[in-house]
Amino acid sequence: MLLRRPAALVAVLASAVVASLLTVSSAPASSVPATPVAGAAGAGDAYFPQDGNGGYDVVHYDIHDSYRIRTGALHGWTDVTATATQDLSSFHLDLVLTPTAVTVDGVPATYAKPSRHELRVTPANPVAAGSSFVVRVHYHGSPAALGYAGERPFFREDDEALATNEPHIAPWWFPANDHPTDKATYDLAVRVHRDRQVISNGSLLGRTTTGDWTTWRWRMTRPMASYLAYFVAGRYRIERGNDRGRAWLNAVSRWFPRAQQDSALRLLRRSPAYVRWLETQFGPYPFGSTGGVVSSVFTGFALENQGRPTYPFLGSGPDARSTVVHELAHQWFGDLVSVRRWRDIWLNEGFATWAEWRYAETHGGPTAQTRLLRAYAGLPADRRFWRLVVANPGPQRLFDQPVYVRGAMALQALRHRIGTTAFLGLLRAWTTEHADGTATIPQFQALAEQRTGLDLDGFFTAWLHAGRKPARTAANGLR
Repeated sequence: MLLRRPAALVAVLASAVVASLLTVSSAPASSVPATPVAGAAGAGDAYFPQDGNGGYDVVHYDIHDSYRIRTGALHGWTDVTATATQDLSSFHLDLVLTPTAVTVDGVPATYAKPSRHELRVTPANPVAAGSSFVVRVHYHGSPAALGYAGERPFFREDDEALATNEPHIAPWWFPANDHPTDKATYDLAVRVHRDRQVISNGSLLGRTTTGDWTTWRWRMTRPMASYLAYFVAGRYRIERGNDRGRAWLNAVSRWFPRAQQDSALRLLRRSPAYVRWLETQFGPYPFGSTGGVVSSVFTGFALENQGRPTYPFLGSGPDARSTVVHELAHQWFGDLVSVRRWRDIWLNEGFATWAEWRYAETHGGPTAQTRLLRAYAGLPADRRFWRLVVANPGPQRLFDQPVYVRGAMALQALRHRIGTTAFLGLLRAWTTEHADGTATIPQFQALAEQRTGLDLDGFFTAWLHAGRKPARTAANGLR
């Protein structure tokens, strides 16, 4: 994610808001494991304890939503295919919408909403560890009007809507195990009025019109964290093409004046070339297609949605181009390799910001080392900037400026200390070793030490774990 105002976005999160309890009766089912227990109502992330759930691993989401842009009403159903990691008597999904029916392997299940964020499912018979099962949930609601813990992440205006945000958006439009540690593949079908379009992740499989409605079908075949799944709905100018064997698709809202539409499309057409350059730095592009979406709905940020980022209108200057590089760099750092805990957000934002610096350096701009030294000299030690602990910024400061800028400074300092060749080799090894998975800051430090043979504990402490300005020493990459 790149904020239009880098220090601005505050992820305000608090304790769960209690909603009404919904219950339906269940019917008998099949095999019974010996010692079933309830799956945990959380993945264990200290920042967001209710995010994600325990007891199973999602393999695939098959989402079928219908959305009325004019009224903001959504209804649909989703099949969640999962594998049980323990004997389950019940399990949770994250869903802010209202459920209306739940089945497990086709058999009606008992369900309840113990809080606005949680859906508890009790199958007719327990699910055995190691077995695959399919949960189908029917639901409805007006996602833009729904809040939870101070958040309303779904954006809507009269003729356009965006299901895109970070760290939370999935439970506002489909039931999910909503934490980056549980990645899955996706089929996404969204039905809208026939004169509107829907853009989502991955490849466009097709569209089907029946009466006044058109269903747009998209597929993401590579594992994806739930917050990266998205759809935008509205009236768009859509362009498609192929760049050296890689498909691309761009879309720009028709609500912009024609000159702005043209400007936004010119910017998005640069995406394939940026991807080719990023491959020279970080290795092969992870996904089957690229491109981007520019929406007229103001969000205040761009987001690295997997395979096709979303943007506000950026203009056409250097900052606009840098933002596109940032979000495309996230395809490696954030999408291919995701954070295991939200406190590890530096692995996303620091790396994507450094990629901006590196791109500028190789395209006629200042070197990344110049940027590091200028920032270091220009920020006195008593500035609040230095007080944020980048390796543990807290849930309300995930997207504060030091995570981005001090984060990029740390990476450039590491590059200066170990050399460019070793540094780029480290980044490629990182994306290779953790591809399609998640990782932590300690793991990155361990890999850096393994590959360089250096003790980097003092370096990482100074840059990421201490709430003060690093000393200007060679050990800290500043001489």
